[in-house]
Amino acid sequence: MIDSLRFDLCAELTRQEGIPEHDQCPSGTRACLSKINQKPDENDRVVAVIPLAQNNNLNPSYSASLSPKHLILQLHGAEYPSSSNSSLTRQSLNLTLICDPQATSDPEFVAYDGSTLDLKWSGPAGCPFQEESGGDKDEDGGDDGVDRDKEKESVGSGIYLFLAFAAYLGLGAYYNYSTYGATGYDLIPHRDFWKEMPYMLSDVISHLCSDVRPRRTSSRGGYISV
Repeated sequence: MIDSLRFDLCAELTRQEGIPEHDQCPSGTRACLSKINQKPDENDRVVAVIPLAQNNNLNPSYSASLSPKHLILQLHGAEYPSSSNSSLTRQSLNLTLICDPQATSDPEFVAYDGSTLDLKWSGPAGCPFQEESGGDKDEDGGDDGVDRDKEKESVGSGIYLFLAFAAYLGLGAYYNYSTYGATGYDLIPHRDFWKEMPYMLSDVISHLCSDVRPRRTSSRGGYISV
């Protein structure tokens, strides 16, 4: 007895030339299992054609794992009579794609228990696009995970600075009120310093600008007008 499997993950199977219609799976089949009986000096005889996966009952499901790296894809088909009794059994194809970035091997027929056919296939299709520990890549190729971490750090630092400044204002105002009985603007700690801050910044900017500008040279050489 020979078990022959034909499958297409992307579309339904095409009809095979030279094979009778009753020896092929119905239209809309994605995975077809044929059981063939071989005898010496006789033609091969197809004893069963089982649609393991069909478009009408596909209901695809999948799971993935990184240890070892593989992807499991399960496709479903219609009910088919069991080989041990006449009861109908739902059929399915269980395909395990094992990560092998170097080359693609031939599919390996593992087992068929009358309901589920297990198949293994090694190749790049079973490998993840990126490792779980790495950051997500954005469309421009940047490491989005790292950028998000930096953004979180900057937001956290800004919150800490705001809380520290708010605590400074609150404690300073309480001190001025409890010690000097201050009210209104007098509650602001170091009020004179904050009032002078704009003028000090203006002086610093003017000083920097004067250093950056090129100094004008006098056309009179070493003479200075008095």
